[in-house]
Amino acid sequence: MTWVADAAENVRDRVLRGGVADLRPMPRTLIDKGPNRFVYRFSAYPGGDPGGDPVLLVPPLAAPSLCFDLRRGCSVAEHLVDRGRRLYLVDYGTVSFSDRRLGLEHWIDEVLPRTVRAVSADAGGAPVHVVAWCLGGILSLLTHADRPDLPIASITTVAAPIDMTAIPLIAPIKPLADLTNGWILTPVYRLLGGAPRALVKRAFQLSAFDKLVTKPYAILSHLDDRDYLAQLEAVDRFTDNMIAYPGRTFGQMYHRFFRANDLAEGEVDFGGRRISLREVKAPVLVIAGTGDGIAPQRAVRKLVDVLNNAAEVRFETAPGGHLGVLAGRGARTTTWAYVDDFLDTHAGLS
Repeated sequence: MTWVADAAENVRDRVLRGGVADLRPMPRTLIDKGPNRFVYRFSAYPGGDPGGDPVLLVPPLAAPSLCFDLRRGCSVAEHLVDRGRRLYLVDYGTVSFSDRRLGLEHWIDEVLPRTVRAVSADAGGAPVHVVAWCLGGILSLLTHADRPDLPIASITTVAAPIDMTAIPLIAPIKPLADLTNGWILTPVYRLLGGAPRALVKRAFQLSAFDKLVTKPYAILSHLDDRDYLAQLEAVDRFTDNMIAYPGRTFGQMYHRFFRANDLAEGEVDFGGRRISLREVKAPVLVIAGTGDGIAPQRAVRKLVDVLNNAAEVRFETAPGGHLGVLAGRGARTTTWAYVDDFLDTHAGLS
């Protein structure tokens, strides 16, 4: 009877109140902005006094920054604020056709350096500890490698793949792309000005196709589990808010990362300008998801091999898919614990 009562309450809230998840964003204040850059400081809890060095959350391109603030009770931001961290977030805003000429250099040269400096200045000049997801981790590492003068104290990457040959979704397509010299996608993204948000959304959903197909059954079998249903709602909101890739950025990722697999050797060429991840000197925490189809363990672990000049490199695995390893229910006791321990070691709390 308890199952029936709990299920009935959840169904009632989904129908009459629009859902069971608490999707309120964590309170934040805008401290800096510029092209493709909105930098926020999260508010401390009433009476709280954040200590230690600032922590900056860096999302990937094309994914909304709410990946770090999925829902109350399963929010990376809420967790870190609750731990007393001085927490910040960069949001890239929306991407339009007018942004089609922006390349990865824009984020490496402008967006992330200006963000790091703004966060450090707001925190009284303290060094910044970066916590980044997926491509956000790769861009953060490339930025630090290219700009060692930036006040970056440590970098945590979650689900950041650099060896594209280790990604099952890509491996079958690569020979055809090589055979046609990349022609398959090039005309498409040039015509559209990038990868449209609808396409990005579908690609993300297809990466977990088995879960997409079994979703109706999963909902029915978990009607009494409020936390489970709340997570599904939060993930649906996340995928509904995907963002487009700028054309030139998508082209660079396609040709340099996907086809040439440059990052697997730790270097990438931007028109004659090479950036090497072997120039990264700060401590780095690398986390991979055991069920991640977009960034499998082997694709992520390759970072350990190329970061051989970093002060420290830790490698950890945690349950979950691409988003789940960062913001899934299991991440609360795995990934977040690794991040806490790493920050306690390198940032600490005053």
